[in-house]
Amino acid sequence: MPPGRAGVPAVITARGEPDPARAIRTWKEQSVSPEDIRIFLSPPHMSGREAALVSEAFASNWIAPLGPFVSRFERDFAEKVGAKHALALSSGTAALHLALIEAGVRQGDEVLVSTFTFAATVNPIVYLGARPVFIDSEPVSWNMDPDLLAEALEQRARAGRLPRAVVVVHLYGQSADMDAIIRVCDAHGVPVIEDAAEALGATFRGRAPGTFGASGVYSFNGNKIITTSGGGMLVSDNGDLIHHARKIATQARDAGPHYQHSEIGYNYRLSNLLAAAGVAQLEVLNERVGMRRRNFAYYENALGALPGLSFMPEAPWGLHTRWLTCITLDPAEFGVDREGLRLELEASGIEARPLWKPMHLQPVFAEYESVGGDFAAGLFERGLCLPSGSSLSEGDLDEVASCIRAVFRRAARRRTFALPRTAADLTHRPA
Repeated sequence: MPPGRAGVPAVITARGEPDPARAIRTWKEQSVSPEDIRIFLSPPHMSGREAALVSEAFASNWIAPLGPFVSRFERDFAEKVGAKHALALSSGTAALHLALIEAGVRQGDEVLVSTFTFAATVNPIVYLGARPVFIDSEPVSWNMDPDLLAEALEQRARAGRLPRAVVVVHLYGQSADMDAIIRVCDAHGVPVIEDAAEALGATFRGRAPGTFGASGVYSFNGNKIITTSGGGMLVSDNGDLIHHARKIATQARDAGPHYQHSEIGYNYRLSNLLAAAGVAQLEVLNERVGMRRRNFAYYENALGALPGLSFMPEAPWGLHTRWLTCITLDPAEFGVDREGLRLELEASGIEARPLWKPMHLQPVFAEYESVGGDFAAGLFERGLCLPSGSSLSEGDLDEVASCIRAVFRRAARRRTFALPRTAADLTHRPA
């Protein structure tokens, strides 16, 4: 996929990176139809080093899962986030599944989990036959509300049925309030698993989200801030946890020269080829965070004065990577609702996406309990993610912002023309 637009071949700079501006000129030179041009939400962004390292892996013949680049990626990643141990896996979902297993989640257990997230956070809970209980968000970071979490834990403590684990999600590049969440969970002896799939590069009081609980989970899906095309990482300061997770991620083979298995395992390890790409991607993480924050600053400057349009706040406790720039709309003030704006952007070849539909509103999870939910539901109703890729050019950003301003102006004109006329207006109506 090209860095920002479909149908446009990537042009490589002297630094080995795709140049979106030159790609646009190539489109014009080739007379590609404007209908074939698209600004994507969050496309992959290669640094230029990936091909060389993948070629090195090919040359070494370490093609199957495991190999030197897997070990190197795990070591580099653990150092980057400040964890003692890391395990490279085939997906973030696989990492979360293993984290739940290591927390002892079994059939019939409850797991408290953020409702405002993607389904992949919740699916592994159901894989294990456990019951998710959805916790609403708070307005400071849009992440799990520690007060509602405390209420749910205290209620269960009184009933003598504490949950097996709490899964907190760090959304859109921002950490949840980990001080408050860890404090309340520690008070009840409930382990915390952190889904930091969207928050690599963020901080909470100087530390990486994903490193506060019993274990943390990251994703390298194609739309994430760095990508291995598909992949994930499980981190923990508990070496025994990672050691056992490594075993069951590799089909749970017991030690010995023959194949013997004393527990159920999975085929969850990351390919050495993809790990090579991950090593190169991790080298430019800080730069990618800077580019995403640049995008947000551009949008905030270009759109921040529009009535009825608000941006996702940055909580005072850390750095928000702005993996995705998220806005909310008040239709009464802005003149168009979230879906109306999304369709206008789509018609202009710009991909935007509604905020996550909360899990307690998903048909597949309708039977499960929810603690609160109105705040997350309101975010879904009003919220939209704007194109946020780190390879977006200033021209791309201007095109998105200009389209949004144009939608607002058209809506304002419609409101003006729709105002009730006075008696004098009606008397002097032109023939």
